Amino acid sequence: MGTSLRDVARLAGVSVKTVSNVVNGYAHVSPATRAKVEGALSQLDYRPNLSARNLRQGRTGMIALALPELDAPYFAELSRCVIDAAAEHRWLVIIEQTGGGLERERRILDGVRDHHVDGLILSPVAVGAEELAARTDDTALVLLGERIYDGPADHVAIDNVRAAYDVTEHLIGLGRRRIAALGAQDDTASGTAPLRLAGYREALAAHGLPETVVKVDRYQRAEGAAAMARLLASPEPPDAVFCFNDLLALGAMRTALAAGLRVPEDVALAGLDDIEDGRYSTPTLTTIAPDKNQLARIAVELLKQRIDGHTARPPQEFMAGYHLIARESTMGGGLSRRVG
Repeated sequence: MGTSLRDVARLAGVSVKTVSNVVNGYAHVSPATRAKVEGALSQLDYRPNLSARNLRQGRTGMIALALPELDAPYFAELSRCVIDAAAEHRWLVIIEQTGGGLERERRILDGVRDHHVDGLILSPVAVGAEELAARTDDTALVLLGERIYDGPADHVAIDNVRAAYDVTEHLIGLGRRRIAALGAQDDTASGTAPLRLAGYREALAAHGLPETVVKVDRYQRAEGAAAMARLLASPEPPDAVFCFNDLLALGAMRTALAAGLRVPEDVALAGLDDIEDGRYSTPTLTTIAPDKNQLARIAVELLKQRIDGHTARPPQEFMAGYHLIARESTMGGGLSRRVG
């Protein structure tokens, strides 16, 4: 049988209520008494019954994390960061895959209560402000990643426009003048694709350079490889390509190398996400590195505030940091350096 509060109280020479106050972090305990109780807790190796505590508070101690693709390295890495951040609050994380589909995202938004979780972190692709406003489930919600304009929930992201601008400026600064963008999409008006496209266009316009935009259906290696083949078949192939994520860039790199081109001498390539694959590709991949740990920590903290009812402020946008990592695919020579 495990150690009880009564056992701790007996050893510390205090009441069970005092031990309970220390365990639950209440402030109205004198430093001397707190130290005595904490010593007894440590000596007896006391472990609180979190399930019982959660039930008393009407909580489950679990949150849900819903992501578009679990096999995409970026989302796998982000999941780990969210799980680590949630563990600091002793939360368990249930992970759900949406596939980026509208109906699946709607079902999760309106049915998460049925899974008996305390809150939901959702990385949406298809739903917009209208679907969020029509939500009937009142479970605490935080949006992560894809941009939702004026959505009725806290939202955490990086500045995608500025990030795209920075990586395009990097390519321009290397003397590249035919810079293509690979990753535009038709049906994601509220997603990251139009934001990254806007940043790319803004940088080109500042230097009076022409744009070349290639659309894809999904952000996968095969799509990047096929799109790069179309670019290389054009009358004036690019001397640089900004891919809207690292998987597209890795696929594009494969096509370029298979065509006998040198990267970066003939064509420079850059991505966005800083997935581990890009650090070990040949050549290594220049990329924008979002601060995934910060994204996760902010999202989890915002969710905790909503679950605990500690904030009545309107939903807001929160920006996490990022930086540009210049590697061999644009710099050559085995260079790798953090920019900014």
